[in-house]
Amino acid sequence: MLSSSAMTLRKSILAALTLSAASIIGAIAEPIPDSVKIGGVAIGCQAYSFHKFSAIEAVQKTAETGAKVIEFFPGQRFSPEDKSQFGHMANDEQINTIKELLKKHGIRAVNYGVVGIPNNEEGARKIFEFAKKMGLYAVTTESVGSVDLIEKLAKEYDIRVGFHNHPRQPKNPNYRVWDAKFILDLVKDRDQRLGAAADVGHWATDGFKAVDNLRLLQGRIVSVHMKDRSEIGKYVHDVPFGVGVVGIADIIDELKRQNFVGNLSIEYEYNWEKSVPEIAQCIGFVRGYGAKK
Repeated sequence: MLSSSAMTLRKSILAALTLSAASIIGAIAEPIPDSVKIGGVAIGCQAYSFHKFSAIEAVQKTAETGAKVIEFFPGQRFSPEDKSQFGHMANDEQINTIKELLKKHGIRAVNYGVVGIPNNEEGARKIFEFAKKMGLYAVTTESVGSVDLIEKLAKEYDIRVGFHNHPRQPKNPNYRVWDAKFILDLVKDRDQRLGAAADVGHWATDGFKAVDNLRLLQGRIVSVHMKDRSEIGKYVHDVPFGVGVVGIADIIDELKRQNFVGNLSIEYEYNWEKSVPEIAQCIGFVRGYGAKK
């Protein structure tokens, strides 16, 4: 039987270990703080908007738009001089360089994708390890065939995973993630960390009203790729928020109604070389709408 002093020491050690474990978990999947939100939401840039530039330049351009969060994607060259790819294949020096640059500009990395997650643990774990090092909230993927492994690693790393939709592919009936109902059926009985990474622009291409799909996916929306378009039902290029008919204000209202805590990434797929002013206009719309509300 342990003495009272030994029991006290044991309790102190256990408490310290518990606190340490909690700190580690918190560092892996910290919620997106209010300090980087604009208009009440974590609105920022998907680095793919700047895919003609490097990851270093994408951070700098994100800062120029006024955004405070960024979602990286795999395969972007690291810097103008270094053509190696940034993402889960990056080395620690590159990761630390990006993190220091983010800190300098007051920007938080919150997401990563769209990335293929292989159905083998060694390959999949590299993606989650990268997400952990970057302190990400979530990862975005279309790898529905890896869902069992994804669920396991999402719970282990305490990182959310959203399944992303591109437009339907009429010649490929096996491609089904364009359908919000398919994504809901995929995740509804799984861990709450799994859900949808909704792309409202691709929904518009397929003729869907974004708010209807968001309501269908209530409670399972991990993140959103934000786009506005001048038409619904066919592909047209992106336009600044509020100029088009996708219903950006309605989307924001619906997400707030659902107590959405994820990130909104502006993926502006137009005017690639000189899109910063138009993306800044999108940020301004969200800021102004939030102030009005």
